[in-house]
Amino acid sequence: MKDLMGQAIWDFYHDNSPENLLTETSISEMDDLPVDYLFRDFDEMNLVEQKALELSKGKVLDIGAGAGSHSLYLQNEKSLDVLALDFSPKSIEVCQLRGVKKTVCSDMLQFSGETFDTILLLMNGTGIFQSLDKIDIYLEKLHSLLNENGQILIDSTDILYMYDRADDGGVLVPTEHYYGEVDYFVHYKLDTEKPIKWLYLDFETLKRAVENIGFKIEKILQEEDSFLARLTKKDLN
Repeated sequence: MKDLMGQAIWDFYHDNSPENLLTETSISEMDDLPVDYLFRDFDEMNLVEQKALELSKGKVLDIGAGAGSHSLYLQNEKSLDVLALDFSPKSIEVCQLRGVKKTVCSDMLQFSGETFDTILLLMNGTGIFQSLDKIDIYLEKLHSLLNENGQILIDSTDILYMYDRADDGGVLVPTEHYYGEVDYFVHYKLDTEKPIKWLYLDFETLKRAVENIGFKIEKILQEEDSFLARLTKKDLN
C-alpha cells in the first residue's frame, strides 16, 4: 500500500507542496478531494459528523482517524479520553503532531487489548467492511471492542440514487453483487493507490447485519441519502 491519503495529509501539514486528492469509484467519475477538508473544524463538518461528536461520551475509539479532526474536537472541546486509530503511518504521525494524545497505527481487525464506551466510524464508516460477505467479521470485532453499555456511532450513504432508472421506474442495479459494493481509487501527485473494496449501505441492510451479530440499532439522523446510526449491545437477560 502506497498510503497516498496519508502522504497528502502529511504534505498539507508540513506545507510540502500539497495537491488535491483525486478519488473515483467503479460507478463514479473522478472527483477532487481538497486535502484541507480533512483538517476541518467542527463548524465545517456536516450534520451527521456533528451529531456523532455531540453524542460521543466516555472512553472513545476513533476508527479511521485520518488527520485527527474528530479526535481533536472530542479531546480538546469535550475533554474525553480518545484513542485515534488509523492504518496510515503518516496520518497517525500528523495526528500526533496536531496534539492527539493517544494514537495507534493499526488495522482495526488487528487491534485489541482495550474496550470503549463510544466507537466512532465516520465519513462513510461502513466503507471499511469492504463487502457484505465480510461484514460479520468486522461487526464481531466491533462487538468485542465495545463496553457492555457502550455505543457505536456509524454513518453511511445509500447510493441507489447513483444508478440509472429503467423505463418502468425500476433501478438498474448489479445482479452479481450488492449495489453498495464498489472499488475505490485514490490518486495523488500522478500516483495511484491500488483500489480498495468499499461498502456503502442502506439502513435496512445494515440493520439486518448488525442484529444478526447481537446489536440493537437505531437511526439517529437522516441527511438526504446519508444517515447516522447508533449500535448498542442487545440485553441478553
